[in-house]
Amino acid sequence: MELRHEFTVPVPADEAWRALLDIERIAPCMPGAAVESFDGETVRGTVKVKVGPITLTYRGTASFQEKDGAGRRMVLSANGKETRGTGTARATVTGELTETGGGTRVSVVTDLAVTGRPAQFGRGVLAEVGDRLVGRFAECLAGKLADGGAETATGGGPDREPDGEAAAAEAAAETAAGAGAGPPSEAGPAAPAVRTADPGSKPLDLVRTAGVPVAKRAAAGAAVATALAAVALAVRRARRRR
Repeated sequence: MELRHEFTVPVPADEAWRALLDIERIAPCMPGAAVESFDGETVRGTVKVKVGPITLTYRGTASFQEKDGAGRRMVLSANGKETRGTGTARATVTGELTETGGGTRVSVVTDLAVTGRPAQFGRGVLAEVGDRLVGRFAECLAGKLADGGAETATGGGPDREPDGEAAAAEAAAETAAGAGAGPPSEAGPAAPAVRTADPGSKPLDLVRTAGVPVAKRAAAGAAVATALAAVALAVRRARRRR
């Protein structure tokens, strides 16, 4: 699937370009990501994803396929695999920077392919998750650039507590996800020690990130499954009485 996003950072294009090439600096801005090593071209690390009660850990690499400083265009190719499980994730990310009057506009096109449990959410939900993640990343990056590296207080990190209706819907969604998630032994192991700041190593909660609509959808699915089970049980009892 192809995802398109745009955001603006309050610095000149040259400064924004240098910042986006500094993987170790910006990695903590992406929920769930942690850098283990970076040689200037290839980054090795992990991404944690939480699906209901299950946490999956992907380990893989990302490398620059293109860095055009004059045109301010970069292409990053990333591949990862579950540390326990068969799920995979692949992405080719193309970024282009354009200087504007008040800063720099960053246009991002992501060609994403996911297998395993996160794929159950489908294109629409993954697109919504992508929108929210890019929004958080942009806020965090803008804060780092504006404050000379200080953490922004408005990034809305992955551990922010949902309020009211979102909390109730999320609880139902986690119950639904847990019903088909398999035994706890399938959960990914704890990530190894990494050099990034703590916010980047916290799991990306897909249910919480996608918000109330997704949680309601999962809860509705659980309700349908329960209703079907009740019907099947009633039919079975009726047959026994004959």
